[in-house]
Amino acid sequence: MTTRLTTLLLSLVLTVTAQDAPTLIARGDAHDAAYRHQDALDCYLPALAQRPSDAGLLVKIARQQAHRMNDLAKPAEKLAAGRTALEFAERAAQAEPERAEAHLAVAICLGKLTPLLDTREKIEASRRLREAAETALRLDPRSDYAWHLLGRWHQALAGMSGLVKGIVRVVYGGLPPASYEEAVRCLEKAIALRPDRLIHPVELGRTYAQMGRRDEALAALKKGLALPPREKDDPETLARGRATLKALE
Repeated sequence: MTTRLTTLLLSLVLTVTAQDAPTLIARGDAHDAAYRHQDALDCYLPALAQRPSDAGLLVKIARQQAHRMNDLAKPAEKLAAGRTALEFAERAAQAEPERAEAHLAVAICLGKLTPLLDTREKIEASRRLREAAETALRLDPRSDYAWHLLGRWHQALAGMSGLVKGIVRVVYGGLPPASYEEAVRCLEKAIALRPDRLIHPVELGRTYAQMGRRDEALAALKKGLALPPREKDDPETLARGRATLKALE
């Protein structure tokens, strides 16, 4: 039995590695579309062995690792997957520095990692997230998700209490200035570029709620919650939006 199993596994490995990179990437893309992230990785990683400096492929791998974080139960597992995702995103940005998508991937990975980090790492990740999002926008001003991440950056930092900001300034040297108004501007840009992405109006509504602008918050939240979910993180976004809406009504 052991010999047969070993032979079967070896056969499977040889079958995968014998496929060319375009075939493996196409199979990985099909798995990605179905949210089968480990299956996608099982295709993308052998393809990467053939194309180790392919920035687009590195971004795809970073995306799968980041999405896997939602499917993991233990914080340590989520943190490990997030750090791995960030490593692949950083490799993509190094391989192709003028690729907006690579810098966007870095920003996305940092955003997903930040809640799992200690205070000092959070501050550093926050600085890097803003830099990566701004670099992505310099390279592609029509990147709706880069606008979204920059808006979320302003939203998060504007919501910090004065005491926390004082501690950050004294202990860690502070962060660049942030404001709710700038968060609104960035999120409205994201909506203008991709009005079908529910995460944009939901987070705009949550920003208005934090600003105490109830009517505008209700309008944006209801608009976002009425859109059909299409992306991996949409259920989590919808839960945040519904909780904010319930608190306002």
